[in-house]
Amino acid sequence: MDKSKQYKIFSDPIHGFISVPKGIILKLIDHPYVQRLRRIRQLGLGYLVFPAAEHSRFSHAIGALELGQRVLKNLQEKDTTISDPEINGTLIAILLHDIGHGPLSHTLEHSLIKDFNHEMMSLKIMEKLNQEFDGALTTAIEIFTDQYPKKFLHQLISSQLDIDRLDYLKRDSFFTGVSEGSVGINRILKTMRVINGNVVIEKKGIYAIENYILSRRLMYMQVYLHKTVLSADSLLKKIFKRVSYLIKNGEQINIPSEPLRYFLEKRPSAKKVITYEMMGHYLSLDDHDVMICLKSWINSKDPILADLTLRFLNRSLFRTTFINKKGLKNLKSDILAQTKKQLKKAGLPDDDHSAGFYIDFDKSYSEAYKYENESIWILDDDQKAIEFSKAADTKHIIALTQPVVKPYVVHLKELNLDVY
Repeated sequence: MDKSKQYKIFSDPIHGFISVPKGIILKLIDHPYVQRLRRIRQLGLGYLVFPAAEHSRFSHAIGALELGQRVLKNLQEKDTTISDPEINGTLIAILLHDIGHGPLSHTLEHSLIKDFNHEMMSLKIMEKLNQEFDGALTTAIEIFTDQYPKKFLHQLISSQLDIDRLDYLKRDSFFTGVSEGSVGINRILKTMRVINGNVVIEKKGIYAIENYILSRRLMYMQVYLHKTVLSADSLLKKIFKRVSYLIKNGEQINIPSEPLRYFLEKRPSAKKVITYEMMGHYLSLDDHDVMICLKSWINSKDPILADLTLRFLNRSLFRTTFINKKGLKNLKSDILAQTKKQLKKAGLPDDDHSAGFYIDFDKSYSEAYKYENESIWILDDDQKAIEFSKAADTKHIIALTQPVVKPYVVHLKELNLDVY
């Protein structure tokens, strides 16, 4: 049999040619639920800062699948017993790990459904697909939820050194042009082993891990938590908050997207359960639903909604200023007063409530390596696993285990702030 007919080839700028075996995995890739990921940007609003960051969740899913195939093959070569059903289950879990993302990835994750995170939706969608494919995803679901006996398979999907992170760091670095985020993926994958049921890294891979952790820190500082990305995220959330406020107060708002209308009007909660009705509307959503609504809202009769959406579409964003907690109370009152003055000058409503849509106090949080709960283990010369921060030669690794918390305020650029 011609082996070329047993695989489908994807050309990827990060990993080269990716061979996907025909069968259940390719059927899942072709499924509308997975194809929807083509219409969701991997970096959300990152494209407003990095013009080439237009890559999708779909390309990330395919890339993660390729890395999953590589590492499973490598582990088998190192005498780790992994059956064909386990390989399929792991690869399916890797492929579908982000299927629960909504429009613009993380940006609106908590704006559409209360008490929600995308992993909850991913599991719900996998359960629905399992019904469609007559139980073919049962092992994948057990691995995804860490219910499968071989724990190292789940660690490949969700851990401090999982396949998801290895792909998105390399991919996001490439498409943003931030070279500091480039990771030595091949060395990490080649030095992975399973000892006592857990994934460990051979000692010769220790410097690749050090680079991985440092790259994670730099990508958070330069890309994921870039001050303009924070500003754009804040502005879009304020727009949706304004729409929700107007709907709650009986205003008629044109919402061209029916799935988006459902979430804005119903404001469902996932606290108890994600219903099939909720999931159905969610799976109809992608980035285009948000954009078509924004284009409609610039003509809204509500001056604040019209102003906010026009600012977003024209990239006339607010400014992000990092602050300290000292004198925060006085700073808040000063920002409010200045904002109201600017709104009045622009002919917009300038009461306290209206001004609140132009101010956002928040804090960014990043942690490159959580060594206390989910450690990375290094295999020493005596074949003993040592926690990475203790095995590394360089002392600065300890510093990278400390979370970085930076309070900030998003505000009109016309404001003159004294934050020192």
